[in-house]
Amino acid sequence: MARVIDQIRASKLPSNMMQFAARGALQLPAAENIEILVYLARHNKVFGELARMTLAGWDEKASLAAAADTETSHEVLDYLVSPDNLRPKLLATLLENPSVSEGQLVKLALSATRESIEVMLKSTRLRSLSGVTAALRSSPYLKSEEAEELARRSEPPPADDGPPVADDVEAAGEMPDSVTTSDAEGEDPDDEVVAAYINDHLHDIVAEGEKPFQAIGGIVELLGANYFPVHEVAEAPSPAAAVAAPSAKPAAPKKPHADGKRENALQKISHLDVKGRIQLALKGNKEERSLLIRDGTKVVALAVLEGPKLSDGEVEKFASQKNVLEAVLRQIPLKRRFMKNYKVVRNLVANPRTPLDLGLGLMKNLLTADLKNLSGNKEVSETIRKLAIKMFKQKLDQAGKK
Repeated sequence: MARVIDQIRASKLPSNMMQFAARGALQLPAAENIEILVYLARHNKVFGELARMTLAGWDEKASLAAAADTETSHEVLDYLVSPDNLRPKLLATLLENPSVSEGQLVKLALSATRESIEVMLKSTRLRSLSGVTAALRSSPYLKSEEAEELARRSEPPPADDGPPVADDVEAAGEMPDSVTTSDAEGEDPDDEVVAAYINDHLHDIVAEGEKPFQAIGGIVELLGANYFPVHEVAEAPSPAAAVAAPSAKPAAPKKPHADGKRENALQKISHLDVKGRIQLALKGNKEERSLLIRDGTKVVALAVLEGPKLSDGEVEKFASQKNVLEAVLRQIPLKRRFMKNYKVVRNLVANPRTPLDLGLGLMKNLLTADLKNLSGNKEVSETIRKLAIKMFKQKLDQAGKK
């Protein structure tokens, strides 16, 4: 037998029954009644207002049960935690329900009243949600000592390659010698880097099997193989040439293509298995890295970020790309050497593909002008734009007081 809510969604329930439903008067379990009321409140123009009034006065015990139940539908939980519908007595319960999404809690934090903030600061779960704490720290109702406490909680433990981003980029120190602004294409790569990476990720490599190269976002299919420069395959030097130039360092022999035709970077990559692509990601050139960072195989794409020859400019570009795995964007902030580059931080926040919690956590490092630009960026989420506006106004006020 079809559930009543399914009949409502299909517009099969008579008008008089719809009115009963909007009053919460159907002889149904409380959980199903509240699901019906939320659906009507959000989607029905005729009975929506009546359903909203019913929900506002719905039995507190039944409402708390729905707020605490991890099996409650996301639509119901989203409705209950929305700033426009939130009942204060439900807040503490909703905060601890893992089925309530972090995105919804961020929206709540951005418009939270002083009373709501006091409840949120007591939540155990919220301490681990960096996006929510970042939104709370932007609230004008947050006391200075509370903001300092949230800042201390959000600071990661010290580590060699930990994720913290210095508030003052210049104060973070000089760049490590391994990161340069040039590509250093002519230097011999360190084979130990390849061996160490393969050893550390052997389980993932075995799990991927013989997975071929497939670019995220279909960029290769969009541009076509001819888009990328073609390189001639070098032939082995003739004996005469070797005699003519005995002091010249012989070029490393390259494997010719099977049909003797020219081979571009994309074709070269397409011939390689997972291990071969990892080796190329760590030892290859800039063009090859630009392709492999889009590899749908995570262990390959992440290898690009470990390459000894990777330049600042490349990482800046990766941070702004929409056709990379989410894992790539999450990995970049875990490298302190990347986070010392302000452009990388700015590009990550402005990238609509960057996970919301990551973007919100990095926003505190943006300059006033970039916050202003971000507030008008229609590509990023509304949550990011709203927080950018708040932070922009706060920085203007602080500057005016100096």
